[in-house]
Amino acid sequence: MCTVSIRRKELLATLFPSGIPRLWCPTLTHFRANRQYDADRIRSHFRALSPVVHGILVPGSTGEGWEMSDSEIRRLLEIVLEAALDNGMRVLIGVLKTNVDEMTDCIDTMHDLRNHPAVVGITVCPPKGPELSQLVIRNKLAAILCRGWPTALYQLPQVTQNEMSPETVASLACEFENFILFKDTSGADRVAASSLDFGGLFIVRGSEQGGYANWLRSVGGPYDGYLLSTANVFSNQLNDILLFLDRGDVSAAQKLSMILVDVVGRVFDLVSDFPAGNQFANANKVLDHCMAYGVSASLVEPPLLFGGARLSQRFVDDTIAILNEYSLLPVVGYLR
Repeated sequence: MCTVSIRRKELLATLFPSGIPRLWCPTLTHFRANRQYDADRIRSHFRALSPVVHGILVPGSTGEGWEMSDSEIRRLLEIVLEAALDNGMRVLIGVLKTNVDEMTDCIDTMHDLRNHPAVVGITVCPPKGPELSQLVIRNKLAAILCRGWPTALYQLPQVTQNEMSPETVASLACEFENFILFKDTSGADRVAASSLDFGGLFIVRGSEQGGYANWLRSVGGPYDGYLLSTANVFSNQLNDILLFLDRGDVSAAQKLSMILVDVVGRVFDLVSDFPAGNQFANANKVLDHCMAYGVSASLVEPPLLFGGARLSQRFVDDTIAILNEYSLLPVVGYLR
């Protein structure tokens, strides 16, 4: 094992004394009005997740982080870090910006949070641009890693219009022990599936494509865990899949995976043409609304997005019907 790998292992043991979580969630952001956070609702959601979700990314794409200013992210973190600490969660702070200058400015505003007991690091994407070479992407990300924060890199070509190659990720992993986690939402899995040595880097799958039961190392897959938008809603089911695979019950894991694939795919399709927000946030907000209010969900106004738009009542009604097909809609939601 190389020196960097040893130091990364030591850092991970310090950050996660009980072991790094295999199930991570990019948590939703709940609002009571346009750009006004609903702190009580956020805390209730965290309590519902906390039995099985011990690592969260805030704000991620699912949390509408791309639309928030630095000051808005800071206000959200004031709520989130307290709630995370109360519920035994560790937080990766999402620094979702399109260029390195914006990233560093945002990181500088959070300097005092670096030693917060709930914070384990930051998450950044490559700078945006389809024309960027791998060398440019590598050097830009190295400039962030040089700042010393424990850092997760986020493969998100849907936004950045580029991808880190396996060689780029391996090169950064071999140089920076504070590069602790890699998340891939591309659905292509090129990094995780490569034969390169990533020096003990923790690699999580962020794509909802292709099911959930075939990607973990316990069944010969290339990933250490999940960082999935649907963990906002189906954390118990995703945790059950992990436990089934640990026991070698691949059939049970695949059966549950197929149910989630059908539900998630249909709800994502429902919201695909909504003109505000993004598909990850919109689909999970509708699903979470149903889980929060149970059979009464249709009687409560649909959830708000960051910019003030309210999701369609039709989305809620159709999602209730989909969940009922698999007996997934609770009678009493977690808010009641």
